[in-house]
Amino acid sequence: MQKYQQVEKSIFKNFRKEIWVKFIGGIKEYQLIQRGDKIAVCISGGKDSMLLAKCMQQLQKYSDFPFDLEFLVMDPGYNKENRQLIVNNAEALNIPIKIFETDIFNIVDNLNGSPCYLCAKMRRGYLYKNAQKLGCNKIALGHHFDDAIETILMSMLYGAEIKTMMPKLHSLNYAGMELIRPLYLVKEEDIIEWKKFNELKFLQCASHFTENCALDNHKDSKRLEMKELIKKFRKVNSNIDMNIFKSIHNINLDTVIGYHKGDNRHSFLDDYNE
Repeated sequence: MQKYQQVEKSIFKNFRKEIWVKFIGGIKEYQLIQRGDKIAVCISGGKDSMLLAKCMQQLQKYSDFPFDLEFLVMDPGYNKENRQLIVNNAEALNIPIKIFETDIFNIVDNLNGSPCYLCAKMRRGYLYKNAQKLGCNKIALGHHFDDAIETILMSMLYGAEIKTMMPKLHSLNYAGMELIRPLYLVKEEDIIEWKKFNELKFLQCASHFTENCALDNHKDSKRLEMKELIKKFRKVNSNIDMNIFKSIHNINLDTVIGYHKGDNRHSFLDDYNE
């Protein structure tokens, strides 16, 4: 049995409940894939996107309806070793990647503001553009359960609003394009265990900014702060993470002071006396 076959088997057998069932459940619950879709699975080289690629491959193989896949890798300025690691992993996992190059890392290094935010925004645009060139109508990203609940907490604690990372979105700048997140119900700890079980080594974030922060021992990332906070919550009560997640699905508008949809803002006072 080749390496990629062992990895595929592990998803079905060893991590069926933790990964495969939740992967399928998220796709069904949020209606992420339809007949005739052509989806660009966007691979950064990390554990999440590589797992996503393998799950999407297996889903395509056993799906009740046809859809097409492209496996798209954007090189934003990786060093030679990091790029080769992605290529080697793709070959070992039998993922037929297509690579395109950008200069995002160098651009972001010379800009003010939040480097991670700017980097992610620029990546998204390039991915939409190149996926559209391949005839795709959707891009699939490897964000997972923990990304969603971290976003909820960050928006509350630092953004003074309640919002989350959506399981799917229509692109505002690329007509007819949509973003989907098929790992939306999969927990990061289970992805890590899958990686360890298969003895896989994947790329971490390789931007110059991240490398410099690691060298200087800076730990000012808000998302890292949320990860640590959630880790503490889980020690207190193992259900807290799921309760955070479910809360965004179950907002009681009768007990909300105000909300907005687009530019339209509403207050509980609007119909208080009716």
